[in-house]
Amino acid sequence: MPQHLPKPVRNLGWISFFTDVASEMVYPVVPLFLTAALGAPVAVLGLIEGVAEAIVSVMKGLSGWHSDKVGKRVPHIRLGYGLAALSKPLMALAYAWPVVFLARATDRLGKGLRTTARDAMIADAVDCRIAGRAFGFHRMMDTGGAIVGVLFALLLLKYLPGEYRLIFLLAGVPGLAAIWLSFRLRELRRAGEPARECPAPEMEPKKAAAVQEGTPAEGLLGFSPAYWLTLSLLMLFAFANSSDTLLLLRAKSLGWDDTQVILGYLLFNLTYALSSYPLGILSDRIGRWRLLVGGWALYSAVYFGFSASNGQSIWLLFPLYGLSLGLTEGVGKALISGHIPAERKGAALGVFHMGLGCTALASSVVAGLLWDNMGPAAPFRLGGAVALAAVVAALCLAPRLSKAEASGPV
Repeated sequence: MPQHLPKPVRNLGWISFFTDVASEMVYPVVPLFLTAALGAPVAVLGLIEGVAEAIVSVMKGLSGWHSDKVGKRVPHIRLGYGLAALSKPLMALAYAWPVVFLARATDRLGKGLRTTARDAMIADAVDCRIAGRAFGFHRMMDTGGAIVGVLFALLLLKYLPGEYRLIFLLAGVPGLAAIWLSFRLRELRRAGEPARECPAPEMEPKKAAAVQEGTPAEGLLGFSPAYWLTLSLLMLFAFANSSDTLLLLRAKSLGWDDTQVILGYLLFNLTYALSSYPLGILSDRIGRWRLLVGGWALYSAVYFGFSASNGQSIWLLFPLYGLSLGLTEGVGKALISGHIPAERKGAALGVFHMGLGCTALASSVVAGLLWDNMGPAAPFRLGGAVALAAVVAALCLAPRLSKAEASGPV
């Protein structure tokens, strides 16, 4: 346990761990429940997931702005995790697919409410010089919960075949643990009290002083040009990052059976969980852009690998995919948090989450169309090419990025 991280960061890590245990117990079961038990067409599953992700993207932006306005993070976090826990037993009551839709929408509404406030609370709790460590720890705990949840789902499906409603009820138990832990959180600051701030090194001294005093930096919506530049690069990469379900479908199309697909998914999550925290620490020491660009390059290679791979070589690609996310997910959040005005963390992280979420949703739609019309390899070629474009764009900005890192990692 990283004792040098503040208690709120550790608590949020455990809350996410238990929530992801519950979520991943349910996630692989929902398609089986919808099609086998309720007789819903596959198109309904696509509708449910598409609307659910749209809800997440919009709510992440709104909740971040609102948490800044009221000066409180904890109510958004508690309500968000509470709705997620409520959605599991609600699904057990479903005898028609619209109820599953309602449960899934409730779960995603909760995710949208809590995510931005939670990330803002992590950013509030730590000095930006260890933000990579903090966000990396949270990614490790979150993904660790996903691994445990998938393992529980496999065991329950084996020993309770067809008992989908019972599995949904059992998934409520770790959800209750997350709610209990959320009531141990306390606000880090009162409304209107300046948060800890670490202005981006790219800012001129005058602008940095303005941010320290809580006045808006020059730029769109009061956010600095460095914030928008960083967000633009992250959104470019997000368009390469389509739904992970495509990787599982690709493995299936190359001859893997269901057990192999789940094992590949576990291997990816295990590598992701184990790499996120140490790579977050490394980003604090050597600079975040270096790791981020390296992660994008690895992601590009992995996606091109999926486009040309046979079934056996995918065993190597799944852990490399997990490593690429370990290099990029927490590091990206730490990077963007260094460019945020003190009193606008929630709003700025909300725009960040909403922008990336909408871009990733568009990417998944395009990837699905390419799969149907041009074959399974096509979306991976697109993803690899866009990720490579993000690498080139970042390298073209190398002088400015290097100047920023000359003052220390951002």
